[in-house]
Amino acid sequence: MSAPVVLLKGDDPALLAEAVSEAIDDALDGEDRALAAEELDGEDLTVGAIVDAAMTPPFLTARRVIVVRDIGRFSSEAVEPLVGYLGAPLDSTSLVLVAGGGQTSARLLNAVKKAGSVIDAAAPRAGKARTAWVTERLKAAPVSFDAAAGARIVEHLGEDLGRLPALIETLVSAYGPGARVGVADVEPFLGGAGVVAPWELTDAIDRGDTAGSLTALHRLMGGGERHPLVVMASLHRHYSAMLRLDGSGIRSENDAAAVLGMAPFPARKALVQAGRLGTKGIARAIELLARADLDLKGLRELPDELVLDVLVARLSRLAPRRPR
Repeated sequence: MSAPVVLLKGDDPALLAEAVSEAIDDALDGEDRALAAEELDGEDLTVGAIVDAAMTPPFLTARRVIVVRDIGRFSSEAVEPLVGYLGAPLDSTSLVLVAGGGQTSARLLNAVKKAGSVIDAAAPRAGKARTAWVTERLKAAPVSFDAAAGARIVEHLGEDLGRLPALIETLVSAYGPGARVGVADVEPFLGGAGVVAPWELTDAIDRGDTAGSLTALHRLMGGGERHPLVVMASLHRHYSAMLRLDGSGIRSENDAAAVLGMAPFPARKALVQAGRLGTKGIARAIELLARADLDLKGLRELPDELVLDVLVARLSRLAPRRPR
């Protein structure tokens, strides 16, 4: 039996839309969408109208599905009637609430959790979790991806995982359900490279991977549309953390985390890289950052992209190369 209510949230519109569509299908439980589903919207929509719709028995179907988007538009005071309804919801109605329009009321969230569920449609950002998330989606797709094709999709999309559902749908349309898809089959449909996380840039720099560093930089500034000064701020934080640890005598990641005010894992990375660079390497990095910052602010008439390309290439060459 379908839950009386589900609330969906997420920061990627494509993934959220996909999750909402799946939630509506689950709530319909086989009923005809045209007869059983009703979407309430409009600037004049009130919580009272939502409650009235939820309390209306179904007609010609076994159940009703009421969809309400931008539920965050309603204040904590305004949602009180809906919170009250969720205390004793109608068995034949399923509410599909979609976050947006403002901060969702905490009282409403708690009421939804008691009566149904809250679904986070956001994809994970961490590298391994993100790869696992994509792999799971690819395995469930109507076409079969070989390992190389899956790896290429993960690498290409980066953080733009909202493009994955459309990519899968396009490949199904192109090759048909049940087709075996390889890298050569996927490549023409990938489009522009997706944005990567800022730590992928700093990780590549720390590895001494100049080519990888420049690729990550271009994806941040291209697909990610990050302003050069925003990229500079990320690099500055990265090396400032090493500067604070240099000469401190700190050896454990927990102590480093306490000093830097960050989680243990990134603190450990800062601690390890500070040891690899040493005092001279860190000082040189700070010097390079200061010069690039002045250039970005107009000291020399150079394109911003060139300034950052040169900076990232030089930073990536500071640390001893790690053995392959």
